[in-house]
Amino acid sequence: QVQLVESGGGLVQPGGSLRLSCASSGSICPIYNMGWYRQAPGKQRQLVARFTSYSNTYYHDSVLGRFTISRENANNTVYLQMNSLKPEDTDVYYCNCAYYWGQGTQVTVSS
Repeated sequence: QVQLVESGGGLVQPGGSLRLSCASSGSICPIYNMGWYRQAPGKQRQLVARFTSYSNTYYHDSVLGRFTISRENANNTVYLQMNSLKPEDTDVYYCNCAYYWGQGTQVTVSS
């Protein structure tokens, strides 16, 4: 079993930045299985960014150049640095490891 706990969401103005954190515990989740998704009410969950190997990453076109996924191996934490935020980035963001999901953290971009 893998437990994932997200934090770092909140309200930010357009153009602002937030950093989401995902702390994992329990069984070790291989880094290449970890990623971030987001979901708006009534819509399908969308892949935002993920590791595809120990050193490679994938980003959705809509966040490329603005978001960065990173990790800190010492404390089993994955981050999502979000810069130049737009109102359309407003969603609940979820950390994922294979079949496991965190509880989600709300990101709201609004003036």
